[in-house]
Amino acid sequence: MTCKSAQELIELDPAQAQTEVREHLENCPDCRGLMEDLTSLRNTVREQAPYYTAPPGLRRRILAQARGARPVPWNWLAIAASLLLIASAIGNVLLLRSRTSPQEILAANIVSNHVRSLAGTHLLDVPSSDQHTVKPWFNGKLDFSPEVKDLTSYGFPLTGGRLEYVDGRPAAALVFERRKHIINLFTWPSLDASGETQSTRNGYHLIQWTKDGMTYWAVSDVNESDLQKFVQLYHN
Repeated sequence: MTCKSAQELIELDPAQAQTEVREHLENCPDCRGLMEDLTSLRNTVREQAPYYTAPPGLRRRILAQARGARPVPWNWLAIAASLLLIASAIGNVLLLRSRTSPQEILAANIVSNHVRSLAGTHLLDVPSSDQHTVKPWFNGKLDFSPEVKDLTSYGFPLTGGRLEYVDGRPAAALVFERRKHIINLFTWPSLDASGETQSTRNGYHLIQWTKDGMTYWAVSDVNESDLQKFVQLYHN
């Protein structure tokens, strides 16, 4: 499936359209990245956008004015409501972006990618516990060669990897386990020389660091001490 327009999808049977969109997102990094950015933005808006309670007399005044007004066709009311909704959404997004740092938006995107990998069927593109199988698999698929380590002897077995789209570019996702919990390690080249940062979003712990021109994001629902131990081992 190519990147179809909304009109083309509308003309399809709903079940067929859903199937085509799902398959397309699995194979198109650009569209998958856009979908993940939109999902991340939606979740951030839900969590942080301000909500306002209308004054008690507002509904009464609107109804009183509506009784004396000329009838308005329902379709124009729907259009007006849609325009108001769009205007409100744009206002909230602009306000939210002014209050949210790029690092926070990126962290939300990382968590969305992690959750999506657990909920869907795209956890692994190359299922293997052999670092010498996983690392070469990325050759020709990325413009960099990710560092792949096997930490099985420390209790963090490598289970494979996959391609991802993070921060507007292709990235490598390396997958590890810890007592049946999944750890996703996202990595891509970065000139950012910031130190290690830690945060928690929606119950998932994140640790970010940079090393040798690469940025790393580890995310999982394992306890913080386990994730910190994983990061320390990967540092060495």
